[in-house]
Amino acid sequence: MSRSDPVSRTLLSVLTALTVVAGLLHGPPPASAAPDGDGVNVSGEPFQGTTADGQVRGYADLHSHLMSYEGFGGSLMCGEVFDPRGVQEALRDCPDHGTDGASAWFENLVSTGDLAGRHDTTGWPTFKDWPSWRSRTHQQTYYKWIERSWRAGQRILVNHLVSNRTLCEAYPLKKYSCDEMDSIRLQARRTYELQDYVDGLSGGPGRGWFRVVRSPSEAREVIERGKLAVVLGVETSEPFGCRQIGGRSQCTEKQIDDGLDEMRRLGVSSMFLCHKFDNALCGIRFDGGTTGLIVNIGNFLGTRRFWQADTCTGPEHDNTIAPANDLTAALSGPLAYLRPLGVTLPVYPRPPHCNVKGLTDLGAHAVKGMIERGMIVEVDHMSAKAADRALSLLEEARYPGVVSSHSWTDLGYARRVHRLGGMLTSYASPADDFTSRWRRVKQTSDPGRFFGYGYGLDANGMGALPPPRDGNGSDPVRYPFTSPFDPDVTLDRQRTGERTWDVNTEGVANYGLVPDWLADVRNVGGEEIVTDLSRGAEAYLRMWAATRP
Repeated sequence: MSRSDPVSRTLLSVLTALTVVAGLLHGPPPASAAPDGDGVNVSGEPFQGTTADGQVRGYADLHSHLMSYEGFGGSLMCGEVFDPRGVQEALRDCPDHGTDGASAWFENLVSTGDLAGRHDTTGWPTFKDWPSWRSRTHQQTYYKWIERSWRAGQRILVNHLVSNRTLCEAYPLKKYSCDEMDSIRLQARRTYELQDYVDGLSGGPGRGWFRVVRSPSEAREVIERGKLAVVLGVETSEPFGCRQIGGRSQCTEKQIDDGLDEMRRLGVSSMFLCHKFDNALCGIRFDGGTTGLIVNIGNFLGTRRFWQADTCTGPEHDNTIAPANDLTAALSGPLAYLRPLGVTLPVYPRPPHCNVKGLTDLGAHAVKGMIERGMIVEVDHMSAKAADRALSLLEEARYPGVVSSHSWTDLGYARRVHRLGGMLTSYASPADDFTSRWRRVKQTSDPGRFFGYGYGLDANGMGALPPPRDGNGSDPVRYPFTSPFDPDVTLDRQRTGERTWDVNTEGVANYGLVPDWLADVRNVGGEEIVTDLSRGAEAYLRMWAATRP
């Protein structure tokens, strides 16, 4: 985004004014020293080994963001996954949220849609208002909360390193460069630092339960030892600097090749080629509703183009974007002739909408490069047109390394993903909605292939976590409960500091409530869905292993 651009300069001025007026620099005083929080409340030893036929067991989260607090310039999200100084430092509110949350305009905007709002900013040890399923900027993946989920039966966590240059530049406060690849490198380093930190608490190098893995064989060995296999992924808007400005690509094939090689050296095994904004590799699947209006402005700031859509001619489609009514439908046809001249307006035809931008030649080069390196291709966030071409390339190569990790692709592509040997998991949502999605996905599975399921919690991804299930009074999760995935493990209500959470009334307030949510999934879906979820780790490892020569 050029700061000399009038639109960009105006938006930046407005945001900066809001920040200054709100008194963002008046934060709470430092907390006094405190011991590390518990946050586990689990009894019993995590299972090890395999089943009688050699399968690993355990549920899998294929989409979360442990280190996103270091993304977007490093000042947008509050709290840390760990801090050597203790929980009182790790779980603090953002200084710019002030003493009552009134100045937390971005948190208010993304969580409630209103710039005005209040929340208690004390953090540890009271946690009166956060973390919660509603909050978008407060830390949700403190390492003790992840440990609770691991102890209950989780065995794979894909940690997507994430950032967005345009959002970083628009937000007035920042500690780091807005270069997305610099942020990816920093977040990868933080992930290895967390591994070392857990090792230090567990008796020394290699002894901790949190293990970053670089290959399916390493992941299998880690899981067989009863530990959590952490896979590094990347979900960013301008990978390798592959931005597009005014229709002109800002990267080359060599940059892509060098970037993919660097990602492999960092240990990255799974990757998105586009996210939220169109770039030089592919068009994106639109956000809908009010969020779409805001993200479309970001797309313009980043690319000098608004999203462009036609009415879809095939069954697969992207999300509907606004405005789209009789008037815009009448205008959109003539305006389409201005696209080659670089003139775009946010005026759209009748839905269903399809992004006119698909997978570019550079994007195809990137997909082929990922195949050569044995990387997992993430098709979520690709436009319908881009996903179609990406899947065609994978089909030509008979390459099974493809994942839809959090419900951001048209389900019409599910059978193609399954036929390749890939894997679909659903965005985490209330137990009844999640169970319905599982049923639909399972109907598309290939009966000749091993089927396992998982979820994409998208924790710390600025999306809502699962709220309490409506009408759960007749069949709530009853505490203490036995883990659906390990009969030797019992969980009581999660407690951190002075706060105790109950999934029945507070949903998934943080990562530690994932086992409670899955117990509620069992209430709704029964043992069949638990079986499929317990096979999630095995399904992921089989898919990953099949990418290797």
